[in-house]
Amino acid sequence: MMAVPITIEPMQAQYNQQVGRLLAQAFRGKFQILTNMNEDDLALFFDRLLECVPEPSTQRMVALQQGEVIGSIAIKWKPAIDTKKNNQKLPSWRNFSIFGRWNLIKMLIGLYVLDYKPESGECYIADIVVHSDYRSKGVGKLLLQWAQRVVDMDPSLDRLSLYVSGSNPRAKQLYEQLSFRTHSEENRMISHLLFNEPKWDYMVETREGQ
Repeated sequence: MMAVPITIEPMQAQYNQQVGRLLAQAFRGKFQILTNMNEDDLALFFDRLLECVPEPSTQRMVALQQGEVIGSIAIKWKPAIDTKKNNQKLPSWRNFSIFGRWNLIKMLIGLYVLDYKPESGECYIADIVVHSDYRSKGVGKLLLQWAQRVVDMDPSLDRLSLYVSGSNPRAKQLYEQLSFRTHSEENRMISHLLFNEPKWDYMVETREGQ
């Protein structure tokens, strides 16, 4: 029997709910420490966050199998021109009021702490998530290979990077298999206080000639 193919396609609004659920599954360990939101609340929060039009210097893709989202990756880079985001759709906070003021504030603080501003020439993997039923089946590898091709095809980009938590050795092992190496190890007090995740590895893909 032939395996059902997996395709990597651009993010569309119709996938928001499924990707929101994947993000909730991946990050619930962090944000449930920070807030009192359950997984369903987190999934809805990320679903509504995805409704906001992203910055021009970001891109999200989804891994699809038989129309189901089984993984997703988001990358970002420093724009060539410092835009003022005049055309960016700002979120209507009324859509988030159901989560409660303090939960919303804590979520925004947490997202701010986890955010990273790439340097010139850097393509940064903001997140990569895979459905729990499809882990260790090559989905994460396909998503990472897509990001590697983006860097290969864009002359303005010269490196691919990401952060991985010290408590996630399984993910780090996958990255190492795809030529990522630890560039620096960081101990973050604020991440320890918010998420109980003090240790982070900043990893950069090693490319030929580097």
